[in-house]
Amino acid sequence: MSAPLVELAGIAKGFGQGEARVQALTDIHLSVSGGEVVGLRGPSGSGKSTLLNVIACILEPDAGVMRLAGETVWEGGWRIKDLRALRRTRIGFIFQFHNLLPFLDATDNVALAMTLAGTPLAEARRRARALLDHLDVGRRAHAMPAKLSGGEAQRVAIARALANRPAIILADEPTAALDSERARVVMALLRQVAREQGVAVLVVTHDEKIFDRFDRMVSLRDGRIEADQRTCAPA
Repeated sequence: MSAPLVELAGIAKGFGQGEARVQALTDIHLSVSGGEVVGLRGPSGSGKSTLLNVIACILEPDAGVMRLAGETVWEGGWRIKDLRALRRTRIGFIFQFHNLLPFLDATDNVALAMTLAGTPLAEARRRARALLDHLDVGRRAHAMPAKLSGGEAQRVAIARALANRPAIILADEPTAALDSERARVVMALLRQVAREQGVAVLVVTHDEKIFDRFDRMVSLRDGRIEADQRTCAPA
């Protein structure tokens, strides 16, 4: 494992005011290194999605310190002026449903992430095809999303998440819509990406069939981390 790419110290987040206020996160301490794949689990309302959105710089914390890729991002306020640029260049996102644009083929769905960050289209398409080949879905490079299987679509979504060479990948239930075999393939790909590219991967999941695919499993309850356990994930 390399140096920590996600570092949270005393992170708190609440919603609402007065008696209606709900404390979603309390005193969260979490560190995830490059090359590490960490699962986030817990019952509904435990704070998993809130935590992921805080790390994604979509929700602003109320307290604590957050460092991403070695840089202080939040401490008493945002320390980064352009959060959209930070999300485009340092964070890759994978969702339960692939969210591919239906009017673009697989290559251009991946390339779009790069062109939005300023990469020339020809260069973006070259890298997109290379990523699709690397994830063993290159033969579907010109297929439209409606023609992709669920597993193929998630591979394209992983390629899109990797497009801008992020330091961190955040995945929200990425295998929930897949059968057991395809779910394990997707997790194997995420582990491969983490190892080969030194990326920190955090996955929110209820999917018990992949619990043994993580390096660590972090359990949340009522907005607090109640366990952070190393697993026996395969190398």
